[in-house]
Amino acid sequence: MSDKILACRCEDVTTHEIEEAVRAGHRDLESLKRYTGFGTGWCQGKQCVALCARMLVELGGDPPDAPITPRPPFHPVSVARLARLLPEEDE
Repeated sequence: MSDKILACRCEDVTTHEIEEAVRAGHRDLESLKRYTGFGTGWCQGKQCVALCARMLVELGGDPPDAPITPRPPFHPVSVARLARLLPEEDE
């Protein structure tokens, strides 16, 4: 049943994948995030990190001592550029 329950909707990570990752030895929140990919989608963990952290602890993992590390886009893009209000830059 847990293979169909989503823990992270942005990245389609199921609770089954979280369980398997903890069994595979990913016992801290950052390692679990890197292995499964939860918290790396559009919401940057705002919707899923609490559930995944709770599951980690319930499955015997280490309690988180800090939140996950959010990663902004590599090259931030202004809204004006996306709306094509600014000229294209030479690459």
